[in-house]
Amino acid sequence: MENEKDLYFVAVKVFFKKDGKLLILKDNFGCWDLPGGRIKKDEFDVSLSDVIKRKIKEELGENIKYTIGEPVVFMRHQRIEQVFGNPVVRIFALGYDGSIEDGEVVLSERHPEILWVDPASFKPEDYFEGGWLKGVQEYLEKIKN
Repeated sequence: MENEKDLYFVAVKVFFKKDGKLLILKDNFGCWDLPGGRIKKDEFDVSLSDVIKRKIKEELGENIKYTIGEPVVFMRHQRIEQVFGNPVVRIFALGYDGSIEDGEVVLSERHPEILWVDPASFKPEDYFEGGWLKGVQEYLEKIKN
């Protein structure tokens, strides 16, 4: 149907920088990602900053101090969910600028690998795909200017 509306999950992602480097994470499915994730069903009335706090605590630990800026990139990503039936899902994500001020990142069991990359020489196409790739490329272009 031509006028049919699409269904999207909504996520918050953070482009964290520290000492001039950008943080990326690898998930349990072997895909590279940014810190953050989808808004839960019971978080409809929760502020986006509180959703970010929950996601950062889950993914990077409780002991880091960070600042979050404004959304700088909007991303649309499509992926196959790793659940029964492997449905294709679409995600609309707000990509926030952020910086880690202090503390050590402690990864969750959902993210076995972490990289701090140099934005000046980083080749996101070697790590990301789909909408995440486009979003990271857009972000890198914005911080270059």
